Amino acid sequence: MTANIKGELMDFSSPKVMGIINFTPDSFYRASRKRDAEEIAVAARRMIEEGVDIIDVGAYSSRPFADYVEQEEELRRLEFGLEALFAAVPEAVVSVDTFRSDVARYAVERFGVAIVNDISAGGLDSRMFETVARLGVPYVAMHSLGSPQTMMQYTCYGDMMREIFLYFSERINRLRLLGVSDIWVDPGFGFSKTTAQNYELLRRLEDFGIFELPVLVGFSRKTMIREVLGTGTEDSLNGTTALNMLALTKGAHILRVHDVKAAVETVRLFDRQRQGM
Repeated sequence: MTANIKGELMDFSSPKVMGIINFTPDSFYRASRKRDAEEIAVAARRMIEEGVDIIDVGAYSSRPFADYVEQEEELRRLEFGLEALFAAVPEAVVSVDTFRSDVARYAVERFGVAIVNDISAGGLDSRMFETVARLGVPYVAMHSLGSPQTMMQYTCYGDMMREIFLYFSERINRLRLLGVSDIWVDPGFGFSKTTAQNYELLRRLEDFGIFELPVLVGFSRKTMIREVLGTGTEDSLNGTTALNMLALTKGAHILRVHDVKAAVETVRLFDRQRQGM
């Protein structure tokens, strides 16, 4: 399984690590927030040194109940952040975390961002799919209902797994018809799901192999860890690592994380155990 990243193939025979840098004042994990150019540069250089494969940047917090941000403000934050990031690590493979097609287009055309990561899989912007098709970049389609402000109102499912699979089947079909060739699937841990539903989703993660597409997971320091362990955000790295390893054994291809070094080490150990003695 591979993806075309700006003319070069990314091979998922070994899982990849996507590190998070937020250009926001309100993302749930304080340490991920980078507001000035030096902080952004230091974080990006450290991720590259630690072995990150992709740096995922966002200028609009997608956490549950996040404040609404106007598009102009999202673009302003993104421009400032990407200029600082690429000045520090011009070689980085960068994805943009946005549900707005105009923001995605700006990031790709202005800065050469390589991947669009959409928490709504086109649900919050009807032009997103055709925009991604024109841009010709890999697209991460995540399962979520509603918006960051309302998503936790939508946790009542008749048959959650069936509904999630229908959600992805419909969107993948539409993207294919538009000519999008590199689609990644994100089940959306923590989005429109209770803690119990998140663990049901994790138990069934192998089922996503039916799509024959790269599967991205993001558990990093989330409520589903904190509620079970009784920890705060700052103390949830161990739980994150445990779930990351479990997800790799169930077929995950990309780990989206705040802590790159720990995730890279998890992948190395996973790869080693697959090789045998």
